[in-house]
Amino acid sequence: MSTSPSPKPSTLSEAASPIQHQKHLYLNPNVVGLKESPTLRINQHCRELAEKGKHIYKLGLGQSPFPVPESVVNALRLYAPQKDYLHVQGLPALRQAVAEFHRRKDGVDRLAENVIIGPGSKELLFLLQMVFEGEVIIPSPSWVSYLPQARIIGNTIHVIHTAASESWRLLPEQLDAFCKANTNHNGNPYLLILNYPGNPDGITYGQESVLALAEACKRNNIYILSDEIYGQLHHQGNHTSIARYYPEGTIISSGLSKWCGAGGWRLGTFSFPPELHWLMEAMAAVASETYTSVSAPIQYAAIQAFNGGSEIEDYLWHARKILAALGTETASILKAGNIMVNDPTGGFYLFLDFSNLKDSLNRRGIDNSAIMCEQLLEECGVAILPGADFNRPEEELSARLSYVDFDGAKALSASYTIPLHEKLPDNFTGQYCHNVIEAAQKIVSWANA
Repeated sequence: MSTSPSPKPSTLSEAASPIQHQKHLYLNPNVVGLKESPTLRINQHCRELAEKGKHIYKLGLGQSPFPVPESVVNALRLYAPQKDYLHVQGLPALRQAVAEFHRRKDGVDRLAENVIIGPGSKELLFLLQMVFEGEVIIPSPSWVSYLPQARIIGNTIHVIHTAASESWRLLPEQLDAFCKANTNHNGNPYLLILNYPGNPDGITYGQESVLALAEACKRNNIYILSDEIYGQLHHQGNHTSIARYYPEGTIISSGLSKWCGAGGWRLGTFSFPPELHWLMEAMAAVASETYTSVSAPIQYAAIQAFNGGSEIEDYLWHARKILAALGTETASILKAGNIMVNDPTGGFYLFLDFSNLKDSLNRRGIDNSAIMCEQLLEECGVAILPGADFNRPEEELSARLSYVDFDGAKALSASYTIPLHEKLPDNFTGQYCHNVIEAAQKIVSWANA
């Protein structure tokens, strides 16, 4: 009795392939296990849940709720026909505008030749970490991408944990103690990545604090990447750049995404002192072999934003006033519910600590920040991000809340009807930012259930 042979796979894809079983062998070990950035992942997850009909309070992604100023939008329309490749370092007129911006706003002398324009400050940070031959210091909690970028590149990373009692601020004595304990360091300078007003904590540093930090960095041979992307959203409008006190060792990071509401435009800036021009040159060389240059129309339009003027200043004044009122009220609701949080001083974030409710949360099977945020989203539709995503210990019941789930255009229009130096009426946030207020109340009810 004869039997027919087993049918052969008709295509290569149907055949068993050793590549499918060994795919991790062909990945750079630094990216094995790397996942999509948590902020982008939560945003997409919220979209999917909303498409299924669930009402979601979107407090996960840190995107400015405010529209791009009209004059900047008009500039983009005007320059849309610009199609030529630009200099890898950026449009000269834009670099000049950025240098003037830091002189005007920060009192820091920067030259156009020491400014580089990139497709978002995230990409520039990646290039900086790639070309810098040294070890990286990151205070915790910290923005979600600092640590993964360093790991991708293979840099040696040191995390210094800060404390809620110090408003999550890095202290000069912590830097001194760290450098003293690391006496076997090979002598290369460290790179400190400092972000303020902070993501994820919404806290900033005053003049005395940045002066003391600058002095600690000088005596310990530490360069600073000062991520001041939220600087113009300091709630009182008096941001102090650490570059004023350590100009020769500080790189200032800025861009359009936060203070100008143009995150999707993807334009970031790094401004270097002359002493670190060699670092910028190395970054530009790598950029020339990767992204080539930033979109021409965006660069031309950005000149309008960085040049500023009365329209931009009014826009910033009203944005700060709204964010200050909303952040303070949201923090008050949470604190009344026994959730520890510092009042914000800039940007649009709060960093929540649920440790006062740890015993009751543990009895509900919630013993880390990831589970806590998952259950909160599933049961209440409130999306916040776990503290572990911001380099906090996994068992710590902490989370970041981004208070941006409101119609920024409507809120701005309403604020414009109120004189600049007058307070917003008490019912303003409830009327124009009700999603955030409701979400905070839901968090309190859920955590105390």
